[in-house]
Amino acid sequence: MQPKECVEKIYAGFLGMNIGIRLGAPVEPAIWSYERIRDTYGDIRGYVKDYKHFAADDDANGPVFFLRALNDNAGQVTPQAVAEAWLNYAREGVGLYWWGGYGVSTEHTAYLNLKNGVPAPQSGSIRQNGQMLAEQIGGQIFIDTWGLVAPGDPDRAARYAVAAASVSHDGEGLHGAAFIAACISQAFLTSDIDEIMDTGLRQIPEDSVYAAVVNAVRIFHRAHPQDWRACRAMLEEQWGYDRYGGVCHIIPNAGVCALALCYGAGDFARTVEIATMCSWDTDCNAGNVGTILGVACGLEGLPEHYRAPINDEIVLSGISGYLNILDIPSYAYELAVWSYRLRGEAVPAALEGRVRKGETYFDFSLPGSTHGLRFACASPTCSRLSNGSVLLDRMVRGQKARWFYKPFWRRADFSDERYMPVFSPRAYPGQTVEMALDYEKLAGELLIVTPYVRDSLSGGDVLLSPTLLPDGAKDVTLRFTIPEVEGGLIDEIGLLIESAAPGKFALSGTLTPKCLHISGKASYTLRTAMLRTEFGSVIPFSHNHGAWSLENGLLQLLCESQAQAFTGSYFMRDACVTGSVALGNGTQALLALRAQGARRGYYAGLYGENQIAILKMERGVLTPLATQAFSWLPGETYALCFRAQGERLSLTVGDAALSAQDASFAYGMTGYAMFSMGRASFGDLTVAEI
Repeated sequence: MQPKECVEKIYAGFLGMNIGIRLGAPVEPAIWSYERIRDTYGDIRGYVKDYKHFAADDDANGPVFFLRALNDNAGQVTPQAVAEAWLNYAREGVGLYWWGGYGVSTEHTAYLNLKNGVPAPQSGSIRQNGQMLAEQIGGQIFIDTWGLVAPGDPDRAARYAVAAASVSHDGEGLHGAAFIAACISQAFLTSDIDEIMDTGLRQIPEDSVYAAVVNAVRIFHRAHPQDWRACRAMLEEQWGYDRYGGVCHIIPNAGVCALALCYGAGDFARTVEIATMCSWDTDCNAGNVGTILGVACGLEGLPEHYRAPINDEIVLSGISGYLNILDIPSYAYELAVWSYRLRGEAVPAALEGRVRKGETYFDFSLPGSTHGLRFACASPTCSRLSNGSVLLDRMVRGQKARWFYKPFWRRADFSDERYMPVFSPRAYPGQTVEMALDYEKLAGELLIVTPYVRDSLSGGDVLLSPTLLPDGAKDVTLRFTIPEVEGGLIDEIGLLIESAAPGKFALSGTLTPKCLHISGKASYTLRTAMLRTEFGSVIPFSHNHGAWSLENGLLQLLCESQAQAFTGSYFMRDACVTGSVALGNGTQALLALRAQGARRGYYAGLYGENQIAILKMERGVLTPLATQAFSWLPGETYALCFRAQGERLSLTVGDAALSAQDASFAYGMTGYAMFSMGRASFGDLTVAEI
C-alpha cells in the first residue's frame, strides 16, 4: 500500500468512527429504547441532532489517549504501558470515560485498581473484578486506533488491541477487542464484508460466546437477507440484555455490530444507521462499525451530509486542553507514521514532514479536507464548498465574510458537555501565522482580505494589514505575528473578506486554502482577573483534583492532598514561566513546566517548611531535584520564575535562586500545582518561550 493510500484509508476510518459516534450519541440508552428510536425517528438517514459542535464522548477519548502509550513508551504496546496512559491522561473523576463507581463502571474500577497498585493486566482481569464487570462493552469501544496503526496486518492489530483492552477487560471483552481491531485492519485490504468478518473471527476462540453471537447473526442474515429488524428481534430474544448482567455487556452489542455489518452490505451510511436504529449502546456500536466501513469504503464512501458537520475536528476530554483540540487530517498522518514505525520500516518523507509537534500545519492535501476552517458571511449567496474552498457570490461594498480557524473553544460553542471538555489554545501571541491561498475571480473587482485574530475574553477583533488580491492570484501567502491581546487567549485566526465593489460591479469568485501554518515561540500573559469559569474549570486551565475558583481577581485553590491546573502547549520546550503565589495555609505552592500529564513533569516553588525546591514527577512519584532554605511567610505574595532550557532547570524567588539538571522531559505544559493539603492564591501567569 502506498503512503497516500494508507493515510487516506486511516483518515476515512477515523472520520467514520466519529460519524458513527455523533450519529448514535443522541439516542443512547437508557431512555432511548429500540421501540422509541423506531417510533420517533423511523428509518434514520442522517444525523438526528444538529449540534453546534459535538463534545466527543468516551468512544473518541479512549482511542486517542490510550494510544499515547506509544509516544510515552518508545512504541511499546504492553498492558502496563497502556495502563500508565490511563493514569497520566485522565483527570480523575472527570471526562475521558464514564466514572460510574467502583464495581459499576468497568473503566472506573480498572482506574482505581491501577491507582492502588494493582498492575495491568490484573487490573482488568476476571480474577480481580469478576466476569460480569470484565466483559462489558469497553473491551471493544476503545481499540479502533490499534486497528488503524496495523493496516493489513490483523494478527498484529488484534495483539495490540488485546494488550490495551486487558487493562480494563478480560474474557469476552478481550475477544471483542481482537475481533473489531482485526476487522479494521483487514478492511485496508478488502471491502468484502464476509472476508472482513471471517478475519475477525479467526482472532478469537471458535467456542467463545462472542463468536457464537456473530455466527448466529450471519446465519440469520443468510436466511433473511432483507429484514434487519427481524434479526434485531432474534437478538433481543436470544442474546438480549436480560441474559447478560452489568450496565452494558459486550455480547448483545457484538450482535448489533455483526448485524449492522451484514445488513449494511458494504454501504457506510446504511451500516452506521442500522447500528444506531438497533438501540442498546448506539454510539459505541455505530462508532466501531463506522471505523471498519470507513476504511473499507474510503473517503468516497462517506456521504457529504455525514462528513461535512464533522468538519475535520473533534474535541476530547483528557487532561491536556491542548491535546483536546484534535485536527483529524493531522491525526491521520500521525497514525500513518506510527503504522510504519511499528512495522520497523522507515517513515516516508511525505508523511514525516506533516507531523509537526507544537505547530499547526494544515496543507489541505487529503481529499475534501477542511482542517476545521469555518466560513461566515452576511450574504446568503456566499457559501463554503465541499472541497474546502469558499464561494463569494455577488458581494458588494459593505458586505463582509470571515474565513477562520478556531484554536480555542468556549462553552457557548457547544450544545452539550457530557464529558466536560477543557481547552488550552493551539495558537498564542508571539507565534507566526502563514496563510497560503488561491483566488479565482469570476466577476467584479476589488477583493480585500485582512488577517485578524479575535480576543476570546473581550470578543474584540485585532485587525492586521489588509491585502488587495489580484485576479487569478496563485499561492498568495500572508504572514503575520499574532499580537498580544488583553486576556492572552485567541479563539479565531483568519481573514476578514470584503468587497469594495459597488452593486453594479458585484464581486464573485472562489478562495481555496493551500496551507495554514502556525509556528514559532509564544509570549503571552494570562490575566487571572479576566478569566472565566466554564466546563467546570477556570479556562484555559484543566484541573486535576482540588477546588479551583476565581476570587478577588486571583485563581484560588483549596487542596485536600493533590491538585494540578495545566495550560499551554503540550509540546512547549524551552521556556521561562512567571507566576505569583500566596499560601493561605499549607506548605506548597508550585509552578509546572514540561508537565506531560498527571504523572510526568517538573514543578518548582514554595515547598515544605521554609524551603524552595525544584521537583520531578515521574510515574506519579514526586522527587526533589534541588532544595534551598527560604523563609517564606503565609499570606505573602511571591513571584516565582521557573525556567527550563535544555537539561537545565532554574527557579528564582525574589533574591533566591536554585538550579538543577535533568533530561527526563523535553517538553510539556505549564500551570500551577500543590501536592499537600492547603489553600493558595495564584495570580497572572506569564509564558515566554526561549
